[in-house]
Amino acid sequence: MKFPISRRQACLALGALPLALQAQSTTAALRVVASFSLLADMASQVGGEAVQVTTLVGADADAHVFTPTPVHAQRLAQADLVIVNGLGFEGWLDRLVRAAGYRGPVVVATAGITPRQGGRHADPHAWQSLVHAQRYVENIRAAIVQLRPEAAAQVNARAADYTRELAALDSSIRTRLATVPAEDRNVVTSHDAFGYFAEAYGLRFRAAQGWNTASEASAADVAKLVRQLKAQRVRALFVENINDPRLIERIAQETGARVGGTLYSDALSAPGTPAGTYLGMMAHNADSLLAALQPAAAR
Repeated sequence: MKFPISRRQACLALGALPLALQAQSTTAALRVVASFSLLADMASQVGGEAVQVTTLVGADADAHVFTPTPVHAQRLAQADLVIVNGLGFEGWLDRLVRAAGYRGPVVVATAGITPRQGGRHADPHAWQSLVHAQRYVENIRAAIVQLRPEAAAQVNARAADYTRELAALDSSIRTRLATVPAEDRNVVTSHDAFGYFAEAYGLRFRAAQGWNTASEASAADVAKLVRQLKAQRVRALFVENINDPRLIERIAQETGARVGGTLYSDALSAPGTPAGTYLGMMAHNADSLLAALQPAAAR
């Protein structure tokens, strides 16, 4: 049965429409674009239903050598919030922002962190410290709450829970790696991405490449590393999910050291896999290192 609508009722309904649309737009999920997969996961963990997160550099991809396309520019242009690592990690970002015409807020996740230094450059891989990761979470939380204050209670609660998980994992890794004898804490990786991890847990990482994977390791650098490994006690070499494994495999052949597995440095693995989240990645790396570094009798 249809009820007739008076002219006044119709006018009132039409007048309320802009208000309804405005209310809908303010509660819509915040469109967040993260520069690479780790930040995308952190934003999703913190924001929950308040955010819709996409990433520019996806799983198992190397942000150091990423080349943006018009599709990435379009994705950025439609964002409400952009989250980046900073510390020179995304050298392509400024050009992409200009190409996209994006004028919205950009959150630098490392804001407030004192980075490791190497010469004139800062080491951008601060997420390899679970303590620094808690600063990432706080910076992301503050940005989301500022843009979606109506979701503050939910976002703050999620951020607090996530921070507790990060702190618990940090404590667990410290306790477990402390069982490895100091003289056995030597690790070789493809590129120098684990300095913060090494400082946090008392390990020594060596790498054939520096912080940036854009250039290949020179023959002289590889030869020098091989000589060092032959002269020193190194239990394991690790490949990285973003690098060609042949370099580490060659070093293993020349030194007699064994490849201890895969570490995740600059990118997560595919969703649903053990390293498909930031917490999962850090737990996987710790488990792999512990298994490889423990004396044979303890394995």
